[in-house]
Amino acid sequence: MADMDALLLFSGGLDSTTLLYWAGNRFDTIVALTFDYAQRHSFEIKMSKKVLSNSGIDKVSQLIFKIDLAQIGGSALTDSSIEVPDNPIENIGNRIPITYVPFRNGIFLSIAAALAEKEGIGTIIGGWNQLDYSGYPDCREDFIKSIERSINLGTKVGRLENGIKIQAPLINLSKKEIIMLGKKNGADYSYSYSCYNGEPVPCGHCDSCKLRAAAFKQAGIKDDYLVRISKAIGR
Repeated sequence: MADMDALLLFSGGLDSTTLLYWAGNRFDTIVALTFDYAQRHSFEIKMSKKVLSNSGIDKVSQLIFKIDLAQIGGSALTDSSIEVPDNPIENIGNRIPITYVPFRNGIFLSIAAALAEKEGIGTIIGGWNQLDYSGYPDCREDFIKSIERSINLGTKVGRLENGIKIQAPLINLSKKEIIMLGKKNGADYSYSYSCYNGEPVPCGHCDSCKLRAAAFKQAGIKDDYLVRISKAIGR
């Protein structure tokens, strides 16, 4: 297995953009795996391409993988009949919200593991975080460790070779710390998109927008994305 190659789960949001720049300083080649899963906020796919082209990191290639999780539904992100909630920020993370997509990270990691095994990539990286987050059960450290073990039990490379490692560098960082890590590695968040509602101008009301805004405020840094769009519309 090639230890200097990595597969990055890449939505183009705040966390995965941070990891793009972090990984760019650590790996020889990176495959950015972006999922088109019939999500409400599919605008993030367009922005993920912009993040990559804007980064200037030439060692990265993007793979967009289509899978229709709307067939499962049960989430405001995959069922348009369910509204994205507007929760007070102090309540975010207290319970599993309706924006939780059933077993999304388990599905994504299973696909990522199959692709990594096929391509001979020994490391999968993801921006899972269990501090400043919405409370999703598949973003927690115990889950990531458990699925890594399962992947290595259920793959040829796990049984006969060095296996696949899952790295979660952000798992115990606050959103403020994630931004600071990104900036330390040269991150530009001008096209990094986080809003659950999927409009080019972020709604500012969903959990993701609120967590992002609070983090930039705590870091004492203006959000690159908002600065860019403000200039574009002449504000």
